[in-house]
Amino acid sequence: MSTDAQNADATYTELRAQLATLTTEAFRPELAEIDQLPTLEIAKIMNGEDASVPTAVAAQLPQIAAAIDGTAERMARGGRLIYAGAGTAGRLGVLDASECPPTFNTDPGEVVGLIAGGPSAMITAVEGAEDSKELAAEDLDALNLTADDIVVGISASGRTPYAIGAVEHARNTRGALTIGLSCNANSALAAAAEHGIEVVVGPELLTGSTRLKAGTAQKLVLNMLSTITMIRLGKTYGNLMVDVRASNEKLRARSRRIVSLATGADDATIEAALAATDGEVKNAILVVLGEVEGPTAARLLTESNGHLRAALAAAATS
Repeated sequence: MSTDAQNADATYTELRAQLATLTTEAFRPELAEIDQLPTLEIAKIMNGEDASVPTAVAAQLPQIAAAIDGTAERMARGGRLIYAGAGTAGRLGVLDASECPPTFNTDPGEVVGLIAGGPSAMITAVEGAEDSKELAAEDLDALNLTADDIVVGISASGRTPYAIGAVEHARNTRGALTIGLSCNANSALAAAAEHGIEVVVGPELLTGSTRLKAGTAQKLVLNMLSTITMIRLGKTYGNLMVDVRASNEKLRARSRRIVSLATGADDATIEAALAATDGEVKNAILVVLGEVEGPTAARLLTESNGHLRAALAAAATS
């Protein structure tokens, strides 16, 4: 056997041993004949599996909250939220990042999703990309990473080199805040990050298919991370999305409804306020509730760093 073949065999043996220790890779003998069951029975089993995920997430809420507070603090001073993962984990990060601009009117560069292998990996697997820590460092360097940024490594196994490499590079060479999200206890990813979040969902319905419970858990945590951070940054007023970007007819209708819910004003007042603020929902609410002109609303919001409640308080005293 050649040296290359021996090295490859050794690597395979080591990886197989690692996978054997992971909860997410465990085999469940009680489901060994699931393919013989009626479709409805399989669906019931799968639904029961999914029902256990929120409980696993709940066990990590203190760690999640601490990570959110750190994220909001850095983003408030201009930092970016950057997700980094491979495969399903990477796709979930890209998905969460892509939903922030229309929901919270963020700049596309404020919340960024990196997937090992680049954008094409969203659709087609890029062989070997997840195994490279160096690739993660290169992807972060291309973003000109700073100490104000936040990097979230995402990996169901908690051992993916790309995710670990992203966290290590961000923390050790740039001083960025780092979060490691995995679905196994005592993971290398959590250990590498300042904030480790380990949502242990247990073995999957299909052995090793971590797009299932693990993917659901990651989606739930990312929902919390981005949404609550945006709440902390003043992107909402109560539970209203006052920074929503009205980029289509549905969102324009939603904008008017949000102003209505926030102010209780009649349609004519709402239309006038939106016209005076170039359709900006938050500004329009301030015009109505604060009884100020459009330019004044814009100034007060700038001075309050976009926090509507603070701007309303300032309007009341001006």
